[in-house]
Amino acid sequence: MTSDPPQGDHASLEQTLPTRGLRTGHRLTELGLGAAQFGNLFTETTDDEAHRAVAAATGEGIRYFDTAPHYGLGLSERRLGGALHAATRRGVVISSKVGRLLVDSPDTSHLLDDDGFVVPATKRRVWDFSRDGILRSVEESLARLGTDRLDIAYLHDPDDHWEPASSSGIAALAGLRDQGVVGAIGAGMNQAAMLAEFVRRTDVDVVMVAGRFTLLDQSALHDLLPVAVARGVGVVAAAVYNSGLLSTKVVDGTATYDYGAAPRGIVERAARIAGVCERHGVELPAAAVQYPLRHPAVVSVVTGMRTEEHVRSNVARYRADIPEALWEELHITGLAPDPARAS
Repeated sequence: MTSDPPQGDHASLEQTLPTRGLRTGHRLTELGLGAAQFGNLFTETTDDEAHRAVAAATGEGIRYFDTAPHYGLGLSERRLGGALHAATRRGVVISSKVGRLLVDSPDTSHLLDDDGFVVPATKRRVWDFSRDGILRSVEESLARLGTDRLDIAYLHDPDDHWEPASSSGIAALAGLRDQGVVGAIGAGMNQAAMLAEFVRRTDVDVVMVAGRFTLLDQSALHDLLPVAVARGVGVVAAAVYNSGLLSTKVVDGTATYDYGAAPRGIVERAARIAGVCERHGVELPAAAVQYPLRHPAVVSVVTGMRTEEHVRSNVARYRADIPEALWEELHITGLAPDPARAS
C-alpha cells in the first residue's frame, strides 16, 4: 500500500491529506479521526465540541472518520453523522462496526452506562454476529449517521465469537457489500492473531488493529502485517498511543498503558524511546503517530480526537518532520524495529 496524491472525490475538497487505497477503491487519509470520545468516553463532550472537531478535521484535510454503536450507546454515531451532514459527506470515508446490538433498557434510565461512556444506560449491548443481527446493526447505524451507505463495516471485537463472526457475520457483510450498502468489510480488534486468521480465512478488505502495532507493541509485525500484504488487505492502526503512555513529549509514569496501570518496564522503555526522539528533535507523540505508516500494509492511523485542539495537535504530529536517523537508532538499539525494514 503506497501513499498517493488525492484522487476522485477527494480532489474536490481542499487540503486533503495524502491517502492510501484499499483494494475496493476506497481511499483513506493517512490520518483518521477516531470518534469514540464523541460518545463521552470517560468524560462528557458536548455536541458543539464534536461539531467543531469534525469541522477542524475536514479543514485540516482528514477524510476518514471511524465510529461504532458501542461508543456511547449510539451517541458517537449520531454526533458524527450530524457533524458530517453539516460539513460534507462527499469524499469522506466513514467506518462503523457491527456485532453489538443496542436494545432498550427502560428500567435503567436513571443509571449511567458501565462500559466507560458517560451516558444514560437507556440501552444495553447484546452480542450478535448472526445475519439478522448484522443487517439490523447496519440499518440502525445508517439511521444514526444519517447516510445511505457505510464505506467500511468492521466486525467489532469478536474475540470470543470467532465461529459466528467468521461465518454468518462475514457472509452478511459480504452480501451488503455486493448490494453496495457497505463498501469494504473487515474486523477491528485489540489483538493481532485473530485478525491474521480473518485475513487468511475470509474475504475481508481491511482490518483495524488497536494497540498492537505501536512503538511499544509490535505484535502485528510478524504475523498480521505480512499476511495482509500477501493478500492485498489494508490495515488501519488505532490506539497508537497505547491509551496514553505515548501521548506526551515527556513520559508520565502514572499514565495508562492499554487502559491500565503501566508496568515499570514499559514505562522505562517508553522513556528511552522518548530520549531517542529528543536527541533527533522529535516529540514522542509524533513518532507514535508516524511509526505504523512506515509499513506498506498500513493504510491509515486513527487517533481519538475529542476537540478542535486535539485535531490540530494530532495533525501537527502527523506532519512533523522525522529524520530517518531516528528510525535507524530505534531499530539498531532494539527499542522499536523499523517497519520499513521488516516489511
